Amino acid sequence: MPIKLDEIDRRILRALQRDGRMQNAELAQEVGLSPSPCLRRMRLLEEAGVIQRYVAVLDPAKLGIGMTLFTRVWLTAQDAETIEHFVAAMKQLPQVVECYIMLGESDALLRVVVDDLDGYRRFQTTHLTRANGIRNVKTDLPSEIVKQTHALPV
Repeated sequence: MPIKLDEIDRRILRALQRDGRMQNAELAQEVGLSPSPCLRRMRLLEEAGVIQRYVAVLDPAKLGIGMTLFTRVWLTAQDAETIEHFVAAMKQLPQVVECYIMLGESDALLRVVVDDLDGYRRFQTTHLTRANGIRNVKTDLPSEIVKQTHALPV
């Protein structure tokens, strides 16, 4: 169930999405509050689960994992056991940075990050197999990143 947010809560969330390391005094000034009420609102947003955690956004190219591929997956079956086995396997793979169970043509959509095409080929032949409940795989390679954000429209 969605949480009722006022405009100040939304300003806090927008600011933190831009810079999660922002100091409370700076945040308070930006959203028009004094530091104590600002901190209290932040804590309430955290306790309500609106703010789940704080993370650092890394540059994958500088880490040698600059290739992103989107992989559509068809499972061997649609039963709960097959899906649960597939989900558990994908959660264990650090190369799978996003995994969605889909409605529509394919059963799942993965966002996979690897160092290069050979790295993806090794990943696919090792992990995207019948052993993990996978019947078929189609992979798409983006030619350009037009927009990539983690910020939600609040």
